[in-house]
Amino acid sequence: MKTAVLHYSAPPVIGGVEAVIRAHAVQFAAAGLPLAVIAGRGEAAALPEGVDFIHVPEMDTLHPEIAAAAAVLNTGQVPDNFEYLLDNLTAQLRPLLVGFDHLIVHNVLTKHFNLPLTAALFRLMEDGTVKHCVAWCHDLTWSSPNSRDKVFPAYPWNLLKTALPNTTYVTISRQRQLEMAETFGFPPEKARIIYNGVDPQALLGLTGEGLALIDRLDLWRADLVLLMPVRVTQAKNIEYAMRVAAALKKLDCRPKLVLTGPPDPHEPASMAYFESLLALRERLGVENEFRFVYESGPQPGMGHTIALSVVYDLYRVADALFMPSHREGFGMPVLEAGLAGLPVICTDVPAARDLARNEAFIFAHNIDPDWLARQILKRVHETPEHRLRARTRQNYTWKAIFERDILPLLEDYPS
Repeated sequence: MKTAVLHYSAPPVIGGVEAVIRAHAVQFAAAGLPLAVIAGRGEAAALPEGVDFIHVPEMDTLHPEIAAAAAVLNTGQVPDNFEYLLDNLTAQLRPLLVGFDHLIVHNVLTKHFNLPLTAALFRLMEDGTVKHCVAWCHDLTWSSPNSRDKVFPAYPWNLLKTALPNTTYVTISRQRQLEMAETFGFPPEKARIIYNGVDPQALLGLTGEGLALIDRLDLWRADLVLLMPVRVTQAKNIEYAMRVAAALKKLDCRPKLVLTGPPDPHEPASMAYFESLLALRERLGVENEFRFVYESGPQPGMGHTIALSVVYDLYRVADALFMPSHREGFGMPVLEAGLAGLPVICTDVPAARDLARNEAFIFAHNIDPDWLARQILKRVHETPEHRLRARTRQNYTWKAIFERDILPLLEDYPS
């Protein structure tokens, strides 16, 4: 499946559409799918490794001939060299596009900035050079109060409101979907909504190692991520934490309880305790819900330990600190959670008693796990910030959007 993305410009040009193109390119590259970006301005070095850049200077809205033609078109006149520009772009693009299965066109079919390019794409779609077009609409000139006066009810401006066959229409919001339906005269559902996304690694400042671990732990899809930044020792009351995980699971929650520290691999008693925890986890049916970092390395079966910097990555993706310890000399994670802005759910450890005071949710050692699970969900789910956070990480990372919306859009189209 060969896909090309086409726009006036590409990274490193700064702009919203260019940022989306790069984010999509990252996902294509990560999935091992061939992708080419075709633009009038941009650089191959600004795209992910493995993504091709094809430069067609006349696609650039700032190209002297294109800019001069646009100035005339904006007054309602068709410049004398319009057909020349159209023929030139058609001739350049035809051999480039014929080998692709899908062409994703950002804004060129709905904005007026380079109408010779718009007309060239129409010609190439009509003659079969373009097999399947995805018209990705971020903005529309015909519905924009700032540019509506630059289009007129005649050729070539009417191309920007003409629906094409063999074309999948995509837009970025419900508002844009309604605008597209009014502009093109088709039902709103004909335009699919595919939202923009966020890059959690960049936004949260995650290390590469931390991101890889988070992916292996599958934290992005969790309803609730509880962090236990402790070692595997009996003092940490890990058995109880597993029962809380089981109780959360029974409440139709998809929790992830992540314990960061290892057992002592050189101490037989420590490893025996770890094995007993694995057996208990299996009996409780929470193998996916309770995860040890120690067993979650890049090499299956090999014990895995992480640096403090990666533990801090986990703080940035967790929803709350969970410390059901029997005893702690101090409880430094309570302060770390405070600085990271995480709710603290713990037993009566000194750091909670002396420093967190009323800001921690302190529970008794012998409290029923089912009761505690209900209280955790009540406290966390009552917070709108958590609800939005969970919904965003589950649905609106670029990876989630690519896998859920973009790949099926291409794979399901009949060849």
